[in-house]
Amino acid sequence: MPTKKTKSSKTKAAASGLLDLRQTPDLEPTPDLEPTPDLGGPVPRRATAAPLAFTGATGDDLLRIARLHLGEEYILGARAPLTNPNWRGPWDCAEFVSWCVMRASGVIYGAEPRQDPMLADAFTGFWARHAEDGRHTVPLDVAAATPGAAVLRKPVAGQIGHIVFSDGRGGTVEAHSRLRGVIESTLSGRRWDYGILVPGLRYLQAETAPELKPPKVLMRLTQPLTRSDRVKKVQERLAALGFAVGTPDGIFGPQTAHAVRHFQAVNGLVADGEVGPATLVAMELKI
Repeated sequence: MPTKKTKSSKTKAAASGLLDLRQTPDLEPTPDLEPTPDLGGPVPRRATAAPLAFTGATGDDLLRIARLHLGEEYILGARAPLTNPNWRGPWDCAEFVSWCVMRASGVIYGAEPRQDPMLADAFTGFWARHAEDGRHTVPLDVAAATPGAAVLRKPVAGQIGHIVFSDGRGGTVEAHSRLRGVIESTLSGRRWDYGILVPGLRYLQAETAPELKPPKVLMRLTQPLTRSDRVKKVQERLAALGFAVGTPDGIFGPQTAHAVRHFQAVNGLVADGEVGPATLVAMELKI
């Protein structure tokens, strides 16, 4: 899931105010939805469609809904039906965030097909596509200071991504892993690509962004491939633990990433194929 960045003039203009976002142009109406008792009122009865500017939902609404599910089960690839207001897990990270957005606003985002909530399935790759195509991305420091903003690590070929809600103070609410389920955690010390502000919702950004520290150690699949003694030590440890990594050669290639992902899944971690501090601790490896 980066070092702190200096805010641009555009970011400063948005500080402490409403972030006015254009509505995603390709949203279509969806069928009537059941009331959501947790919010004390009904879910909007139609999915938001342009040119309506706002649904009335806020980033704080997203956090309130998300926190109602703390402690619930995580299963990688689990599906959460967007039309079921009473779903209580299991959750996948992208399904969790998309489901909360749907419950708060009626907007289908990060899930496809976007015209049918009965069939829509969420995926971090869809979150990246919708955010980039719609120009809904924001810098990490903005997302870290904005309650309800989504924060994304994009999936790369052969790997999964991860997505969380920012609490606006440097923390998260997220469907994390099999071992931990839905939790509150932190943005700092993890690799992220960018933040996302879902169109149709209102967000308030704090004037001062929390500091985000990059992970002290991070090994992952890159192009060109990374080669180092640290990678070789990880490979040797994986082989000793019985994970099929091949001959330890110090090159972090697809086979190593696959072995890391398998190790993470077995040990209840976020199975993203990246070796960061949490994975090293689980391996009992100091490098």
